Amino acid sequence: MRHVKTNFAILACLTAVSLALVLATGCAAKKTGPAFDGLTMNLATLPRLSPAMTRSISPESFTGAKGKGAMATEGTGKNAARELGQGWKVSPSVRIKAGTTFQMADIKGPGAIQHIWMTPTGDNRMNVLRIYWDGEEQPSVECPAGDFFACGMGQYTKVNSMAVTVNPKSGFNCYWTMPFRKRCKITMTNIDDKDMVLYYQIDYTLTDVPEDMAYFHAQFRRVNPLPDKTDYTIVDGIKGKGQYVGTYMIWGSNSPGWWGEGEIKFFMDGDAKFPTICGTGTEDYFCGSYGFDNPKGGGYLEFNTAYAGMPQVIPGDQPRFGLYRWHIMDPVRFEKDLNVTIQALGWQSEGRYLPLKDDLASVAFWYQTEPHAQFPELPDRNALKNK
Repeated sequence: MRHVKTNFAILACLTAVSLALVLATGCAAKKTGPAFDGLTMNLATLPRLSPAMTRSISPESFTGAKGKGAMATEGTGKNAARELGQGWKVSPSVRIKAGTTFQMADIKGPGAIQHIWMTPTGDNRMNVLRIYWDGEEQPSVECPAGDFFACGMGQYTKVNSMAVTVNPKSGFNCYWTMPFRKRCKITMTNIDDKDMVLYYQIDYTLTDVPEDMAYFHAQFRRVNPLPDKTDYTIVDGIKGKGQYVGTYMIWGSNSPGWWGEGEIKFFMDGDAKFPTICGTGTEDYFCGSYGFDNPKGGGYLEFNTAYAGMPQVIPGDQPRFGLYRWHIMDPVRFEKDLNVTIQALGWQSEGRYLPLKDDLASVAFWYQTEPHAQFPELPDRNALKNK
């Protein structure tokens, strides 16, 4: 009997040791798993440690190099800091001469832009932002600064959304994640006839970029007036695999009547005459309804939400409207190609639709594999100006 008890004791000890080894092996496996790359950021991922390195570029740190910020001895703040010296906001901004291009950033990857803040002076239709990925010669982002930040009508308006915020007095912020593998170059071109001042900060992380992450793109277009019975093209000629993630539009009504009955259409992966996705109306696409009317009366009601909004209305005989729609929770995925159009449509007598000849401008936002198709030429200075 004593031998039996001894055998049971030995067996129990062996079982305990085996269980401990299994648990230890499991824990070790978890500890040696893939490191968090620091790219997919939300409240749930904030506690996670990562080998990613945070860096930031601004006029106080043109390269973003470690330990090299606030070293300027020359800059737009030199006079204000004359009694304080180096380290006291000597270079908070840059002056970009008329007709010139300033290189805001040149970053070696891999990594990703996670936040851009800027406050440009002057006419924000005359400040053109461009972003180039991995040494490409043609930009993947080409857009007037105001329109890129959903504030393109030359007046401050509050924008409060997931992807973009605009804060008093002209604090432009974007939070689109913009991965790159080899290099990221960002420029600002002043096409105005007078100099501009630019304050900016580009926050990014240096980290490994997963193979399935595509590249960020943004393209501006404008037509004024829209030809009769013609759909407005938000973007076309996209070639590659990716997802469409957002639209910003300035809708300039060239008449005082209602303008928002037109349908948006997504032609993808070989669609010809008819699209795969067709909306039910302009105000519906921008997640409103019934003419964006204020339920309490008084005309249009401006609104800001996480994913859609009409933050700006400029009334008059030819009113203008700023609208955004972010496809963050519902990206439009395509395998080979994508074209996006929208109709300008109102009402006429006897309940009939009325094709409109409106002033339309837009920014299309999407991710795709590279290389991308060359963008159409940006409108010239006169065609860019808000009327």
